[in-house]
Amino acid sequence: MLRLQERALGCSVTLVMLLAATSVQARDRYVAPYIEVAQVLDVGLSNDEVLTYSQVAVGIDAGISGRRVEGQVSYRYERRIQWDDRIADDNVHTGLARASATLAPGFTVEGGAVATRARADIRGTAPGSFVGNVDNVTQVYSVYAGPSLTTRAGPVEIAAAAFGGYTKVEAPVSTGLAAGQQRLDYFDDSKSVLAQASAGVPVGAVLPVGVTVSGAYEREEAGQLDQTYEGFYARGDVTMPVSRTVALRAGAGYEKITASQRDALLDASGNPVVDDNGRFVTDPASPERIAYNTDGLIYDAGVIWRPSPRFELQANAGYRYGGETYFGSLNWQLARDSGLQIVVYDGIETFGRQLRDGLRTLPTAFQGTANPFGQQFNGCIFGGNPGAGGADAGGCLNNVFQSISTASYRARGVDGVISATRGRTAYGLGLGYANRRLNTPDVAPGTVALGVTDESYYAQLFWSRALSRVSQVDANLFANYYDSGLPLANGVFNLGATGTYSHQFGRLGTVASLGLYTFDQEGFDSQWSAQALLGARYTF
Repeated sequence: MLRLQERALGCSVTLVMLLAATSVQARDRYVAPYIEVAQVLDVGLSNDEVLTYSQVAVGIDAGISGRRVEGQVSYRYERRIQWDDRIADDNVHTGLARASATLAPGFTVEGGAVATRARADIRGTAPGSFVGNVDNVTQVYSVYAGPSLTTRAGPVEIAAAAFGGYTKVEAPVSTGLAAGQQRLDYFDDSKSVLAQASAGVPVGAVLPVGVTVSGAYEREEAGQLDQTYEGFYARGDVTMPVSRTVALRAGAGYEKITASQRDALLDASGNPVVDDNGRFVTDPASPERIAYNTDGLIYDAGVIWRPSPRFELQANAGYRYGGETYFGSLNWQLARDSGLQIVVYDGIETFGRQLRDGLRTLPTAFQGTANPFGQQFNGCIFGGNPGAGGADAGGCLNNVFQSISTASYRARGVDGVISATRGRTAYGLGLGYANRRLNTPDVAPGTVALGVTDESYYAQLFWSRALSRVSQVDANLFANYYDSGLPLANGVFNLGATGTYSHQFGRLGTVASLGLYTFDQEGFDSQWSAQALLGARYTF
């Protein structure tokens, strides 16, 4: 029987292929399955350890672009084969899929999925490459799908949407924590649903101001410690133009959010009991404990500046989650081939829901950045059509993968992405800051994250150049800094760069890559490593 995560990934590939098959108006489509064989060399520059192994991979790159359908999938399964007993055989799934299809006027179905590797614990080691024997790395799978509807009833514009999501995380073998640090619980899986609707009249249709009423309901159930998130809100918003390019907006409403969990089972010594995967065993006799609760009035106001159809800036401030809140966005279509997007966010999140919503914001056409060392789709994803404006510039998942936490948390931060495709050159830059305040019951046995605040800073640069119709070079540069508020935790910094050259000989292609990485934990010596890869790919 296939595992749930493999089914989810297969569903994402099937989704894109189904959209391709049902669209007769597609302007462009491609399907390129392949098989690849490569040899990898990993050299520890700090400890003189040398590892080498072979890898065999199968994958598919496919996409479709049309008036009613957009979609792309890039998926790869990799099997690592050891040469000696110094590295274990391993299976790696890496992929991203996004698709959207308009099935009838105003009715759209969309979906997405991701499979990637990510750090499990924010305090642990931070390998820049997932080559060889690495600690603090786990496999993540997530998928979502749902319909949306926009229609009119006289002057009233009506919108509704519903989405379901599923996320699965494999338990890490080792996190590389320093001695004396208490372990956290390991995220298992979660199922979520989201339903939202709105109705409103635009400016000038009935009144000199625009009026909208909206509401949403959301629920998530997580496998670890029977955790549950439930929230809903209802609100009204008014938009008032003050000039040709500037409008003011304000809104108020009611919101209720509750996050809860049960206790971990304790042994005779008072320590949490864990299962074979290292996850906490839930105490069946435990009461449901409240980890987070908010209930009451919410309000905010802001300004919208739209000097041209290619530029929009929104800035807002208000009261929510029991205190001040700030959020906004900037979308700028710099040119026909380049775009910029900046988002300031603030919300109560869980890992599964934040990953689902992060997938929803990614473009349906994206750059397949060449990084054969496994650092794929867990950072910034750059748009394949950045000049289209809005989210087509791309987006970052770094804030989601800052750490994989089972607890709910208040997530605040800023993400910025700029990307361009000019002739045979494509490039992108992503920057961001993420802050989490974890929510856990203050009387739950085994809890170590009560009121803890985690932070991270990240940057990623991508550049690609087609030297000819059959050859290409790609380069990636990234840097991350992680800071946990847990006791005895040290700041962790990593920096890495890769370069890849590929050449096609008909259906047979060759690839050569080099990588250099370092990570540093405060109080420990820096760790440096270098990687090399030489491989061949046959595209069917």
